[in-house]
Amino acid sequence: MTIQQSQSATLSNVKKGRLICVGTGLQLAGQIGALSLSYIEHADVVFSLVPDGFSERWLMSLNSDVRSLQPYYAQCGEIKNRRATYAEMVNAVLREVRLGKLVVCALYGHPGVFACVGHLSIKQARLEGYDASMLPGISAEACLWADLGIDPGNSGHQSFEATQFMIYHHVPDPTTHLLLWQIALAGEHTLTQFSTTKARLQILVEHLTQWYPLDHQVMIYEAANLPFQSPVIERMALSSLPEARLTPISTLLIPPAKQITLNHEMLAKLGITESDIG
Repeated sequence: MTIQQSQSATLSNVKKGRLICVGTGLQLAGQIGALSLSYIEHADVVFSLVPDGFSERWLMSLNSDVRSLQPYYAQCGEIKNRRATYAEMVNAVLREVRLGKLVVCALYGHPGVFACVGHLSIKQARLEGYDASMLPGISAEACLWADLGIDPGNSGHQSFEATQFMIYHHVPDPTTHLLLWQIALAGEHTLTQFSTTKARLQILVEHLTQWYPLDHQVMIYEAANLPFQSPVIERMALSSLPEARLTPISTLLIPPAKQITLNHEMLAKLGITESDIG
């Protein structure tokens, strides 16, 4: 068999339907890549998970068949595990892929960062023999560094989902920036609630005092969704965190509490002196 014949045989084994998960960025229309935009425009169907009606209507201006995934979340008073919600979303997306369509899943921010629907959909599509891929988008973290004027390369950074940070043995480095995502859900493990409590936030504060003093200045950050909005940047002492106003898009940034120090043993091995560092 020739290389061309082998390639043709491989391609013939790939089913017709295709899935592309794209990120719309954080701000309406202005933070999406040209390739992602093109896929949205040319898709047979677009599934969306975006934060507001402005973004939804913008997607509808690009494609005549846009279907929101928001209705799969628990409605008015309903208690529903988010795992069930995500499974329903994946089934809705895959149903159209199986019909042989070019399907785009347009997700707020970066489609693969704190957004499991894209990963789950791609995994299932590939298991069933369909072509599936992901294109990056501008994430909340990218906006955070820009809005706060911080270069994480100066001292490094660590990043954890807040509840995961609490229930596992993660050890932060107080010489770096620490990001705790989904702080408004800190300690919520049932996947049925969309908020935490002051008591759970107090437990988090007590946990963090192993590495940070109570008067250490921290920041609550929320990226702007629309061009006419400004980001939320609220500074406070760590001890005040339980009283903070939090929303589902709040992120906790804890700046370094200690200066980085040189590893003199490594400097000696590398033949570097302190004066070489500058």
